[in-house]
Amino acid sequence: MKQAFVDNLKAGASVDDIFVLAEKNMAQKRDGANYLNITLADKTGQVKGVVWDNVDYIVHNVGSGDFVRVKGSISEYRGALQFVVKDMMVCSPDEVVPADFLPATKRDVEKMFARLTEVTASIEDPFLKRLFELFWQDDTLAARFKKAPAAKKMHHAYLGGLLEHTLSMVLLADRIAGHYSGLDRDLLIAGAALHDIGKVDEFDYSSRIEYSDEGRLISHIVIAIQMLEEKLREIDAYPRERANLLKHMIVSHHGAREFGSPEPPKTIEAVLLHFLDEIDSKINGIREFMASDDPDEKWTAYHRLLERHFYKG
Repeated sequence: MKQAFVDNLKAGASVDDIFVLAEKNMAQKRDGANYLNITLADKTGQVKGVVWDNVDYIVHNVGSGDFVRVKGSISEYRGALQFVVKDMMVCSPDEVVPADFLPATKRDVEKMFARLTEVTASIEDPFLKRLFELFWQDDTLAARFKKAPAAKKMHHAYLGGLLEHTLSMVLLADRIAGHYSGLDRDLLIAGAALHDIGKVDEFDYSSRIEYSDEGRLISHIVIAIQMLEEKLREIDAYPRERANLLKHMIVSHHGAREFGSPEPPKTIEAVLLHFLDEIDSKINGIREFMASDDPDEKWTAYHRLLERHFYKG
């Protein structure tokens, strides 16, 4: 049974336990000898490491994403913990408990999915109603959707995170739909439910959360459009304008071309969807950052991406 988790590693400790090899990169010492910079991970986080010994064996026999038994010690380097690895080898699947390595939502997945399908079932537009029947009755897709993360690091970066984020977005969309007159509630809810659906294939989440080849090559936005087109082909005489408006919700939800959207939002519903996505992703990311910080401190450490400290009170 795994006992040494990343969040309880201490400088000076000796470790012999199982981790996921999240990353490995070859480097050279001044004398030209090879060494490895690595990242080890489990469900509690990641720790950087260095391998001085058995480098050639590890390079040729151990791959990123493998479960590995690692022997070594914990030191401190430039103000952070560093795993100094003496030995590393790939584990037998029998040694691995998958739940030890991937963080997961604390919420009930089946209850979240039931609530999501309940809201989308309230859509009145017959075309969109039929579309969601096709999506949610696809058992293979539904199973992946319930398990997928919403991101690698920034927000909802855990199993079930995509469902949790999507449900939050749909509930926000449902609440705000009644606030502005003339708003197309059905379209806004549909966009919220499908805006990140492509992430079921954008990430690999078998042993760690990492981008899949498909995700790196074409992104979740393109994957989502492909998935939508596949379902549309099953609907006779679907209204092309409605389909295009829904596609626009997906392709524009990042808000601007420099952030990955092929087009900026050009409808009221698309503008709202973008800002709801910003709200939900940022709040979750900040809360996760606060939760991972020193509980005895009033202020968090500096958040590099958001360029500020956060007050915890």
